[in-house]
Amino acid sequence: METRASGQSKRQMSYEFYKNLFKLTIGGGVVFWIITIITSLLPIAAEYRAAYSNWGILTVWVDSLFVGLIIGCIVSYSFLRFFDKIPTKNPILKSVTLSFIALFIATILIDIPRSFQGSSDALYYFLMGVMFNFARFIILGIVIGYLYERIKD
Repeated sequence: METRASGQSKRQMSYEFYKNLFKLTIGGGVVFWIITIITSLLPIAAEYRAAYSNWGILTVWVDSLFVGLIIGCIVSYSFLRFFDKIPTKNPILKSVTLSFIALFIATILIDIPRSFQGSSDALYYFLMGVMFNFARFIILGIVIGYLYERIKD
């Protein structure tokens, strides 16, 4: 039987969990979006977008905010939910590890199928896309770990 004190404790813990999840998700999503904007201004990014001609720069900017929030939420939720099970003590390394796993999954689901579109330079554009994503995902992980340290202090 659940006592009144334990019920309130669970609600309080749930509230703290979701409050932290919201903060980490927003922080991760915004930094993902900012890094996308910065990298999309590079001349090599214009070449990458031209290879996949259905992309415009504004589409990339708008879509990357939503994608960043989704990835930020997934990484933040996994980070908070499995915090004690991730084998390092440093929160930044924990979140970077989860972010790297998310990068690996995104590469398998998005970049590899896109490289089979028949371009003669498929490997070149595949590696370019992985490098752009590497920067976004790893910095997202660093920011989530840093924000978690700030929240817990």
